[in-house]
Amino acid sequence: MRLLTFLWLLPLLAVAAPRTEHVFIFSFDGCNPTILQQAEAPTIKRLAAEGAHTWQANTIIPSKTLPSHTSMLTGVDISQHGIDWNDYFPMRGVVKVPTIFSLTKAAKPDLTTALFCGKIKFRHLWLKDSLDMFNCGGAYTYGPIPASEEKKLVPATDVAAQAAPYIVEKKPQLCFIHFPDIDSAGHKYGWASPEQMEAFKVCDGALANVLAAIERAGILDTSTIILTADHGGKDKGHFEPIINNTTIPWVAWGQGVKKQHSITKPTLYTYDTAATALWLLDVARPENLDGEVVEEAFE
Repeated sequence: MRLLTFLWLLPLLAVAAPRTEHVFIFSFDGCNPTILQQAEAPTIKRLAAEGAHTWQANTIIPSKTLPSHTSMLTGVDISQHGIDWNDYFPMRGVVKVPTIFSLTKAAKPDLTTALFCGKIKFRHLWLKDSLDMFNCGGAYTYGPIPASEEKKLVPATDVAAQAAPYIVEKKPQLCFIHFPDIDSAGHKYGWASPEQMEAFKVCDGALANVLAAIERAGILDTSTIILTADHGGKDKGHFEPIINNTTIPWVAWGQGVKKQHSITKPTLYTYDTAATALWLLDVARPENLDGEVVEEAFE
């Protein structure tokens, strides 16, 4: 009888197991995928070629950094998460819907979650007890920050330098890493400018450094990597609802990912990233999620 019961439960146990042990989400702020394909970015391009990718994913409208990243990390559109501002306003508090970090912690408290960013406004996404590490050029405790830091901007090389040793030591199960340089260069010099092309190169190097840390941690073979962006850009902006601004890359690489696969899903949105990350870690997804799992990208 025990054997029969075990055999009956076996399919359920298989479904309940996480599809990967570690999920790393990298966001390249302002990454227009058309410009990316012209840039010197060997690491991004290698992962795209070896794994599953599309250069035709979509962000939300308006295509702004904080609202878009909120959708990326909550799985819902702006009509649900309500963050329609794009600067750090402490008085507005934190996002009012769960994030992938809070959902993961609620379901699996022993898992380690971390967020490394180049813009302090990501604090609006830090729900209490949802992150083991919030790092913006240094580790923060939960609570107010000095007014002098409300415009803080940390370049990709420094973000990677903060993330790498933490990953080696803590081996987080869910980790988000944000590189701001492409967006910063775009606003100052223009999208596809020589300065922005250099920023692509710098961010690609930062990605390579973090991947090396994942390998040193001994978890590369049990990790799934997602590369994406919050928005694209044109001229010196990205707010208009045009293709240059709303189209983003989406790349999956690593454990469980199809090899050399071009994703054909016609409506891949930034909030699908959240749904996919939760699915990979076998964390239950809220029924009101706008995001869908990008199952096509996985074996």
